[in-house]
Amino acid sequence: MDRMIRGVSKNARFILVDSTDLVREANKIHNCTPGAITTFGRFLTAGILIGATVKGDDLLTLRTETDGLVGQMLLTVNSKGDIKGYLESPGAGIENSDVKISEFLGTGILRVIKDMGLKEPYIGMSEMNSGDLAQDLAYYYYTSEQTPSVVILGVSFDETGDIEYAGGYMIQLLPDCDDFFIDKLEEKIKAIRTFTELRKGGMDLERIIKLIYEDMDIEDGEGELLVEEYKILEEKSIQYSCNCSREKMFDKVIVIGKEEIENITSEKGSLDVECHFCGEKYKFIEEDFNF
Repeated sequence: MDRMIRGVSKNARFILVDSTDLVREANKIHNCTPGAITTFGRFLTAGILIGATVKGDDLLTLRTETDGLVGQMLLTVNSKGDIKGYLESPGAGIENSDVKISEFLGTGILRVIKDMGLKEPYIGMSEMNSGDLAQDLAYYYYTSEQTPSVVILGVSFDETGDIEYAGGYMIQLLPDCDDFFIDKLEEKIKAIRTFTELRKGGMDLERIIKLIYEDMDIEDGEGELLVEEYKILEEKSIQYSCNCSREKMFDKVIVIGKEEIENITSEKGSLDVECHFCGEKYKFIEEDFNF
């Protein structure tokens, strides 16, 4: 079961995500190439990390507008841990398996849209220039929310080419963070293995955060030990889930107008639509519209 844990210590807050099953589900729905699902899987994991504090009926939308091979990507995530998304070109790289992974993402703009029930949603925006979504997400937090962050994202494959593990974590420094913690965190992140390697080695989320916080203690100038204790505040299951329905699709179709609908149904016998997020197909005939 995929899940997320969220917690805090004196100097930082952290979020860890195991998104293996939902990335597998997304790959099944969108039929991606390895490079495309590596990029899209990291994107979905990033959505869970950013959306970890979504509450009530709030909704988070993440959108990329880049020149990468996968094209535009979009996802939405809610407070229940339900996430869905799509990518413009899931078959990217099928003719060239040697394409660099950075070329699938490309460069452009990242938009973070938080709908909190107000008249207008909050929209944050930053540039994507690194070719690495984790670095781009850290840059967004630093420039848009003035929050120094460490972001790690990963998708790995087994010997048969199937997705083995997916997930990642984010550690954000709190205001007035101690310098010693910053230095030790940088050393630790450089020293430990990647998220997917740690998962392959048998570590769950709790063991990974314990590993990160090990040896964070330091003596102050008077010989006192400054202990960096942490606490897990929340654990939540997450899943790839689409809330599309025939009624919602009907509302989208009706806006194209009576004349266009009649032209399509008279020519083809029905008007067929497919959900971009889950691939569910809906068929409407002329009698459904009651014109």
